[in-house]
Amino acid sequence: MLSRSLQRSLVKCRTKIVLTQAFSCPRSGSSLRTSLLVTNHHQQAPGLPSSGKTTDYAFEMAVSNIRYGAGVTNEVGMDLQNMGAKNVCLMTDKNLSQLPPVKIVMDSLVKNGINFQVYDNVRVEPTDTSFMDAIEFAKKGAFDAYVAVGGGSTMDTCKAANLYASSPQSEFLDYVNAPIGKGKPVCSPLKPLIAVPTTSGTGSETTGVAIFDYEHLKVKTGIASRAIKPTLGLVDPLHTLHMPGQVVANSGFDVLCHALESYTALPYHMRSPCPSNPISRPAYQGSNPISDIWSVQALRIVAKYLKRAVRNPDDLEARSNMHLASAFAGIGFGNAGVHLCHGMSYPISGLVKTYKAKDYSVDHPLVERVTKLAPRPQSEEDLSALFEASMKLY
Repeated sequence: MLSRSLQRSLVKCRTKIVLTQAFSCPRSGSSLRTSLLVTNHHQQAPGLPSSGKTTDYAFEMAVSNIRYGAGVTNEVGMDLQNMGAKNVCLMTDKNLSQLPPVKIVMDSLVKNGINFQVYDNVRVEPTDTSFMDAIEFAKKGAFDAYVAVGGGSTMDTCKAANLYASSPQSEFLDYVNAPIGKGKPVCSPLKPLIAVPTTSGTGSETTGVAIFDYEHLKVKTGIASRAIKPTLGLVDPLHTLHMPGQVVANSGFDVLCHALESYTALPYHMRSPCPSNPISRPAYQGSNPISDIWSVQALRIVAKYLKRAVRNPDDLEARSNMHLASAFAGIGFGNAGVHLCHGMSYPISGLVKTYKAKDYSVDHPLVERVTKLAPRPQSEEDLSALFEASMKLY
């Protein structure tokens, strides 16, 4: 059960935790039993009109349509045909462009007579420069639909390309989060975007968030708007079988961070200021009863399946469930938000000069997701101890 001080400082509401899952730490040989079954009622008076209130009184859930199933990627061409798409942009990165997920998508597009162009210059951990390169490609292509095949970097890049190609008069910083950008609301209609995630971490197929490194200030920031979320996410667990173990571990800890942070975020009715217009209500609104359901279920799945998914690349059950957990946590944090862990990682990752994460085929330094918690190479024992420490919060 949460301590009284932790209740007051993190959620300031009555929370019971009852989820039980055995977790064995290889370093100590002991078994950690965690339990996370939530009865969190977000104690609050009934919703009141916004006039005169300094904090918000409502929250809004926004999420992409999600289709889950082994082999569901084969349907992407039919989806685009059903949308009436005539000129499609397929975005991915150099490495993935040579792997089965992209080939499956391309085969489906060809089979269904969809005209498309490939942009494979997505940067893993994108920057404002790489965003703008993709934006320029999108503007020149005059596309009427987009398909993003890859991890969070690809999906976020595609969201940005769709946004600025649909609003060509806008300056880049117009939609970037304040205080770095102007944080303007998105008013222009965007084109359909189908996201095909190939990792189990960011949950970007469910969210209206696009993260990048702003090179001028050496910090990580992003664009957050419900308007940029994908139209459809095709969550195909077969793609996760191609991930190296270290990538599974890193992305799995991203799921853990998303779920923990969104669940322990400041409740939505304590966030200020109260928006004068619903278009100004942020994507990250604070913890709320609906996000809690998805975040806690993601934690349950991580506790049960993460170690199996890392250890055995052929464990389809474990990797399939982690793929689902990524989407579940995305629904949670995409509406509730994240806090300290992500916040601390942004200035750190913006200052990285030489570090390269193991098993990532990139030509530039990067700190991957697990290093939000510790920016150094992680052994399985390190990861297990870190997981145990994180779960002891509960």
